[in-house]
Amino acid sequence: MTKWTLALLLGLLSGAALAAPKPCEELKKEIEVKIQASGVSTYTLEIVPNAEAKDPNMVVGSCEGGSKKIIYQKNA
Repeated sequence: MTKWTLALLLGLLSGAALAAPKPCEELKKEIEVKIQASGVSTYTLEIVPNAEAKDPNMVVGSCEGGSKKIIYQKNA
Protein backbone atom coordinates (compact mmCIF):
# COMPACT_ATOMS: atom_id res chain seq x y z
CA MET A 1 0.00 0.00 0.00
CA THR A 2 1.23 3.43 -0.77
CA LYS A 3 1.32 6.24 1.76
CA TRP A 4 -1.56 8.01 0.00
CA THR A 5 -3.79 4.96 0.12
CA LEU A 6 -3.05 4.46 3.79
CA ALA A 7 -3.76 8.13 4.52
CA LEU A 8 -7.05 7.93 2.63
CA LEU A 9 -8.16 4.83 4.53
CA LEU A 10 -7.31 6.40 7.88
CA GLY A 11 -9.19 9.54 6.93
CA LEU A 12 -12.29 7.58 6.00
CA LEU A 13 -12.17 5.58 9.22
CA SER A 14 -11.79 8.67 11.37
CA GLY A 15 -14.74 10.32 9.62
CA ALA A 16 -16.93 7.32 10.37
CA ALA A 17 -15.95 7.47 14.02
CA LEU A 18 -16.96 11.13 14.21
CA ALA A 19 -20.38 10.35 12.75
CA ALA A 20 -21.03 7.57 15.27
CA PRO A 21 -24.27 7.91 17.24
CA LYS A 22 -23.88 9.65 20.57
CA PRO A 23 -25.13 7.99 23.78
CA CYS A 24 -28.18 9.77 25.21
CA GLU A 25 -26.74 10.49 28.65
CA GLU A 26 -23.63 12.08 27.13
CA LEU A 27 -25.68 14.31 24.83
CA LYS A 28 -28.06 15.23 27.66
CA LYS A 29 -25.12 16.40 29.79
CA GLU A 30 -23.78 18.54 26.93
CA ILE A 31 -27.21 20.13 26.45
CA GLU A 32 -27.52 20.78 30.21
CA VAL A 33 -24.22 22.67 30.18
CA LYS A 34 -25.44 24.90 27.34
CA ILE A 35 -28.79 25.58 29.02
CA GLN A 36 -27.18 26.46 32.34
CA ALA A 37 -24.66 28.72 30.59
CA SER A 38 -27.56 30.67 29.07
CA GLY A 39 -28.92 31.39 32.57
CA VAL A 40 -31.97 29.11 32.66
CA SER A 41 -32.32 27.84 36.21
CA THR A 42 -35.44 25.66 36.21
CA TYR A 43 -35.97 23.22 33.37
CA THR A 44 -36.49 19.56 32.63
CA LEU A 45 -34.64 17.43 30.10
CA GLU A 46 -36.04 14.00 29.42
CA ILE A 47 -34.90 11.15 27.18
CA VAL A 48 -37.88 9.53 25.45
CA PRO A 49 -38.47 7.08 22.59
CA ASN A 50 -39.32 8.74 19.27
CA ALA A 51 -42.99 7.78 19.58
CA GLU A 52 -43.32 9.80 22.80
CA ALA A 53 -41.84 13.01 21.35
CA LYS A 54 -45.14 14.56 20.26
CA ASP A 55 -44.18 18.26 20.06
CA PRO A 56 -41.22 18.84 17.70
CA ASN A 57 -40.69 22.28 19.28
CA MET A 58 -39.66 20.59 22.54
CA VAL A 59 -37.03 18.32 20.93
CA VAL A 60 -33.49 19.58 21.56
CA GLY A 61 -31.52 16.48 20.58
CA SER A 62 -31.57 13.07 18.99
CA CYS A 63 -29.49 10.13 20.22
CA GLU A 64 -29.01 6.37 20.14
CA GLY A 65 -28.83 6.43 16.36
CA GLY A 66 -32.01 8.49 16.07
CA SER A 67 -34.18 6.07 18.07
CA LYS A 68 -34.59 8.45 21.03
CA LYS A 69 -35.14 12.18 21.50
CA ILE A 70 -34.22 14.58 24.25
CA ILE A 71 -37.04 16.95 25.07
CA TYR A 72 -36.77 20.25 26.93
CA GLN A 73 -39.37 21.96 29.06
CA LYS A 74 -38.81 25.21 30.92
CA ASN A 75 -40.38 25.16 34.37
CA ALA A 76 -42.03 28.28 35.75
